[in-house]
Amino acid sequence: MATPLSADRLLKALRDEGLTVHEVRSWRTHNRNAQGAWAPVHGVMIHHTVTSGTDASVRLCYDGHSTLPGPLCHGVIDKAGEVHLVGHGRANHAGSGDGDVLDAVIAERELPPDNRADTDGNPHFYGFECVNLGDGEDPWPDAQLLAIERAAAAVCRAHGWNHRSVIGHLEWQPGKIDPRGFTMDAMRERVRARLGEPPDGGGGGGSPTHEPFPGAAFFAPGRESPIITAMGERLVAEGCGRYQVGPGPEWTAVDQESYAAWQRKLGYSGGDADGIPGETSWDRLRVPRV
Repeated sequence: MATPLSADRLLKALRDEGLTVHEVRSWRTHNRNAQGAWAPVHGVMIHHTVTSGTDASVRLCYDGHSTLPGPLCHGVIDKAGEVHLVGHGRANHAGSGDGDVLDAVIAERELPPDNRADTDGNPHFYGFECVNLGDGEDPWPDAQLLAIERAAAAVCRAHGWNHRSVIGHLEWQPGKIDPRGFTMDAMRERVRARLGEPPDGGGGGGSPTHEPFPGAAFFAPGRESPIITAMGERLVAEGCGRYQVGPGPEWTAVDQESYAAWQRKLGYSGGDADGIPGETSWDRLRVPRV
């Protein structure tokens, strides 16, 4: 349990981490506190804006829109790697998510899959919106990724949290895909290294418990592996299995159909739900180590 940082402490923490920070209008008193609690805070949530251009993105995140008033986050991270503070207090960014995920963030342990939306996240997470279209093609410049790392680490350092207090919107609320274009596991590793934590600092220790992404080329017709069996079992557990018999160790059209159902469950559509695993959807499936 933690009391939110004051506006001055948040600004100092970000600048001390080496970030260029812009203070937007009346950000220090711009919040949704009249609508509900802002506290206790437990973590940092990363989003993408689905917009382009710094000025338009910052304006949207400050003002909100007709169906969702601003602020829509606490800070906007632009493609140049600069942070624009747009709110301090409760912000409309997290929405309803999985209470089991919140419990894991509080305990600073590995996240479970997000499969329900039963808990309001707005009181409990700092939110950073990152300027990106979220279409899987809009690039993430190195400067922007470094700024996300620094911003998340700054908040964690100020609160004494570890890297497992940093999550993506896609890990909180079923159906969300943001941030799209990098994995949160990779970003947490960057935050871990920046904070100077040992490889398993605060996260439960031991060897990885889930299979790392083997690459899209791994999933070719005729491929046989116990990883494919384990993947199929997870798809069944998520309600996405289309198997009449199985799953088994050979990659088949039924595996691809089942994985496509998983991609659609995550919010992908069209060619992005083709049934061929990608790194982000694979990381969220959490296939047990075999």
